[in-house]
Amino acid sequence: PKTRIHDDDDVLQIAVKQQERKSISQPHTSLACVETINNNYPTMILSTLLHRIPPPSLLPQRHSLLAIRTLADISVEHGRGAWKTYGDITTYQPGKFQIKTFNKISPVGLSKFPTDQYEIKEGENATNAHAILLRSHKLKEEEVNLTVRAIARCGAGTNNVPVARMSELGIPVFNTPGANANAVKELVICGMLLGSRRIVDGINHMRVLGERGEQKERVEKDKAMFGGRELKGKTLAVVGLGHIGAATARDAEHLGMHVMGYDPMLSIENALKLPRSIQLMSGMLEAVKNADYISLNIPYIKGEGGTHHVISEEVVSAMKEGAVLLNFARGELVDSDALKKHLDEKGGKYVSDFPDDLLWNHPSAILLPHLGASTEEAEDAAASMAAETIRDFLETGTIRNSVNFPSTSLPNRPENSIRFTVVTKNVPGMLAHISEAFAGSNLNILQQINQSRGNIAYNVVDVDTSGHGVVDFKDVQEKITMLDGVLSSRIIYGVPGTGYAKNLEGDYFV
Repeated sequence: PKTRIHDDDDVLQIAVKQQERKSISQPHTSLACVETINNNYPTMILSTLLHRIPPPSLLPQRHSLLAIRTLADISVEHGRGAWKTYGDITTYQPGKFQIKTFNKISPVGLSKFPTDQYEIKEGENATNAHAILLRSHKLKEEEVNLTVRAIARCGAGTNNVPVARMSELGIPVFNTPGANANAVKELVICGMLLGSRRIVDGINHMRVLGERGEQKERVEKDKAMFGGRELKGKTLAVVGLGHIGAATARDAEHLGMHVMGYDPMLSIENALKLPRSIQLMSGMLEAVKNADYISLNIPYIKGEGGTHHVISEEVVSAMKEGAVLLNFARGELVDSDALKKHLDEKGGKYVSDFPDDLLWNHPSAILLPHLGASTEEAEDAAASMAAETIRDFLETGTIRNSVNFPSTSLPNRPENSIRFTVVTKNVPGMLAHISEAFAGSNLNILQQINQSRGNIAYNVVDVDTSGHGVVDFKDVQEKITMLDGVLSSRIIYGVPGTGYAKNLEGDYFV
């Protein structure tokens, strides 16, 4: 009898030929021959087909010869070994990328994934994820399936993602720089007002008066208790001149403030966004010593040479009396002990968007519950940027806005070609070995690019398909993937979810 599996493209046909069983006690067996004959569909995972065969108890007392035929000139096997090694067959959908999400991701961002090519699943439901999309969830390595090619955070900071470990595994981590810049910048401006006008104290006082029924009687008498100062004419030091820092500097200038800036890593792109009147300083101490307000807009980086407690006792001691420190970057940037001493002795204010175990109840500290990017507009923008970045990477191999991989882009692949991407350790000779593998298989390279960053190198290679069959590409992918120093490889040829291979300490995972 013939059985037909109806997929979206209706391209698979299974012919089951029954033969006499030699012994009823023999274990159930199936033999499979897989042949490719369709341009638009990948070879289906053998395990998927075997899973659909009824158990031996439901079959006639015969064993089956399973012949599977699909039509393709170019296809890549996407299943080797035991299925349990790398996923759950019940959630696998051939021909679709699977995106695993954590936290509540903006529907506007998720809508960037076409439903005919992508499926979105939350957390543990995504057992064959090709990419992960998250906000503040603290990602653990065990939550990163072996099938995961990329991770994107809807926001600028990535300290909730084990970036160093992902680099070791050959997985790019993306962020969304600038997507929430306006939201954070507006809160920084708000923070300057909170640090200047005793607004929070005034609100709390009015509540007390309201409870007593005295607010109308006392309001004019008591307002002198909450005097403040204006921003106009004051000096703001912006430490870190990225998207948020540059936007803060521009708006501060419009408020009539004198603006100084410090950023040893200032890019040309962000330099062009700065107000003309800004005074760039050569060091942190020089920037803060004459500032009435200091805005921190730098990433938190752990380890030696990082930014942990970059606002150290030395920097705090250089701050002038009454200075307002604005921290809408990360709480760990500030040495709380040193800052408490400064607030006790020299006054001023600390306005932060993060909790602080030491300063949470200090009368000169105003701590907010991480509201910086908590606007509908920022969440939509960050999720949309993250989705588009993931799509670019999965569909074309393009790298942009990655915190651990080099920016890499190659023009659209030419006609009659497929695209290989190869992630390697950044060691001498890797590019030569990859090129030799293609040459040894008589495959012609049409265009290629090699970029590196830190310990990672990333290669994108377009190869001519003329005169070659499926086996050629399978074989060369295995040869390349199993080279010493290679972490993973992909073949991109237009079919979502296929063509991924990894070198797992000498084992070939496809």
